[in-house]
Amino acid sequence: QLQLVESGGGLVQPGGSLRLSCAASGFTLDYYAIGWFRQAPGKEREGGSCISSGGGSTNYADSVKGRFTISRDSAKNTVYLQMNSLKPEDTAVYYCAAKPLLFRLCVLSKWEYDYWGQGTQVTVSS
Repeated sequence: QLQLVESGGGLVQPGGSLRLSCAASGFTLDYYAIGWFRQAPGKEREGGSCISSGGGSTNYADSVKGRFTISRDSAKNTVYLQMNSLKPEDTAVYYCAAKPLLFRLCVLSKWEYDYWGQGTQVTVSS
């Protein structure tokens, strides 16, 4: 079994915060780069942030830089996405994805990732 499960999505007001979790089973997340992607209705899936294998480097899209933080908890085999100062345009289904053995700076291209979770809905609205 190799599975990624996202959780923590929901409804939040603009300016609020939300913490998403990506829990792995069947493999050790430390050996994988993990990316967070999102897809809004009618739009392509886009990369927001990623963390390299081993947790040495992170990368952020300009749209979320300074507001979102990706982190890894090896003991829990989980990667988190802390989202602050949320905007309505952040509304989307959020997915985590894994790419093995990427120790250099991770990339934000969906084509580079091999394993995907089912997604969790984030809605930012008043």
